[in-house]
Amino acid sequence: MSGPSGQQEYDVIVVGSGAGGGMSALILSIAGLKVLMLEAGRHYDPVTETPMFNLPKDAPLRGASTPDKPFGFYDATIDGGWQVPGEPYTQASHEPQQRFDWWRARMLGGRTNHWGRISLRNGEYDFKPYSRDGLGLDWPISYADLAPYYDKTEMLIGVYGETGHGLENTPDSPEGILQPAPKPRAYELLAKKSCDELKIPVIPAHLAILSQRQDHTRLPAKLFPHSALGQKVVADSMQSRAACFWATPCGRGCSIKANFQSTTVLIPPALATGNLTIITDAMVREVTLNKAGKADGVIYIDKNSRQEVKVKGRAVVVAASAAETARIFLNSRSPLFPDGIANSSGLVGKYLMDTVGAGVSGQIPALEGLPPMNEDGASGMHLYQPWWLYKQQKAGKLNFARGYHIEMSGGRGMPGAGAFGGLQSFTEGAYGADFKQACRRYYGTFVHFAGRGEMIPNENSYAELDPTVVDQWGIPVLKFHWQWSEHEINQAAHMHKTFADIITGMGGKVTSSIETDGRKAIASGGSIIHEVGGTIMGADRKKSVLNQHCQAWDVPNLFVADGAPFASNADKNPTLTILALAWRTSDYIVEQFKQRNI
Repeated sequence: MSGPSGQQEYDVIVVGSGAGGGMSALILSIAGLKVLMLEAGRHYDPVTETPMFNLPKDAPLRGASTPDKPFGFYDATIDGGWQVPGEPYTQASHEPQQRFDWWRARMLGGRTNHWGRISLRNGEYDFKPYSRDGLGLDWPISYADLAPYYDKTEMLIGVYGETGHGLENTPDSPEGILQPAPKPRAYELLAKKSCDELKIPVIPAHLAILSQRQDHTRLPAKLFPHSALGQKVVADSMQSRAACFWATPCGRGCSIKANFQSTTVLIPPALATGNLTIITDAMVREVTLNKAGKADGVIYIDKNSRQEVKVKGRAVVVAASAAETARIFLNSRSPLFPDGIANSSGLVGKYLMDTVGAGVSGQIPALEGLPPMNEDGASGMHLYQPWWLYKQQKAGKLNFARGYHIEMSGGRGMPGAGAFGGLQSFTEGAYGADFKQACRRYYGTFVHFAGRGEMIPNENSYAELDPTVVDQWGIPVLKFHWQWSEHEINQAAHMHKTFADIITGMGGKVTSSIETDGRKAIASGGSIIHEVGGTIMGADRKKSVLNQHCQAWDVPNLFVADGAPFASNADKNPTLTILALAWRTSDYIVEQFKQRNI
């Protein structure tokens, strides 16, 4: 899996192995193209490396968060985080509100090993936000363009949920696409009762977790009707996946392949085609050009030998994650592109976005003293609240232009480190046997509501190369500029008020502060780990980096297949759209090869 290949030239070089890179490698390999995948991190196999059933008591510090493992000892991000040793990034401002924290996963499969699996489709409004309210940017594609790829992606990776709700800008999947949704937990039903009173819709969540085995006899033929190879490798892959045990956190990775990870769902069938080669520990520095101005390969640093290596390719797909992709573009300098490859618009690194985040916790007396039960369920929510105030927003009745959805958590899952911290305000100084009894009484009575909202792209949020700082591989690093607009700040304040109202409606008590100043409520840039933008797609080459096929305007055999092409960042989590868009882009690349345009 690691070390340079003996092959001299590939049809396509794919940089990155996460959602976009994995999907690109699969579709291109099934089409018969010879693909080289370059991954900056080490090889990783969830089947053999996942500590699925290890208990918190078996880990250092009971599995608690540390600076090296922010999401706990068992988190699947084996190398990476907001800080990577020897690979710094810098901030343009020391103001807390203007910092951007950059999460990187240096491992095969990237962030797909760790993510929350929430898989929501962008709606029609989300592709044309500027046309709707005059803010931000429109995409050069519509929902109708991507809908068939959402269908195929959901069938391929396995997404549970429910259809037929008919909500505004919350697209339903066609019948027969989604897997059955798990039943709601007690606290979710209680939250739904409160939300019903507040006229906030609550519907089954869509998560990329198998609630049942995939139909390996029917689905592959629907996904790849004209490819016997595609049907075979995908059918074999589907047969290797088990349904969820409803027992362990997805963030650890999944050795039974029940959840979606690039390392279990995309890369194995791509390898099975015989058309994919993977080189790990390959830190890509730049995309190279030939004399005709077309991409002809990639230069990377072999992290084991620390030697520079050049590989050749007829086309290059960069899917390194949004900010890393922008960094590679900016570092790909030449006489033709002195400011970075495909950067005639000057927009590489610009319009960086993250998701707006804020949260509120509460304690629910109605849940006290329940009998012990297994309430784990999926590693994530069974119900959620999509944005519901589109009409009020359109009428100008709110002081922010874009919406958010609500994610809720709670219940009596496996307790981790600190699970009983903070009980002193409820137990009146109890200790010993009395304290143990209080823990039994209160455990599972706490809920948390988190908002995930849309950020409007702005000219003050972007990444550029730091003029003096390089990483340990000698590659110039990114300097981040960040600024929330009043729309995001006011949205975060609205979240806090809404969550407090829901908790109160549940008969509960709010246990965290409620901020009327959104600046105190909003999470810092990058902390939600949903950054997109940096090589935005558009209809005008002067106002975008990529066209409607995620193809560089300036370099026709250079493509991007991660979150960097996003022209907006809807309140829907971006991974499903990254996957669908990468599939659509890969189909276009295959067609360009057939037409001999590449």
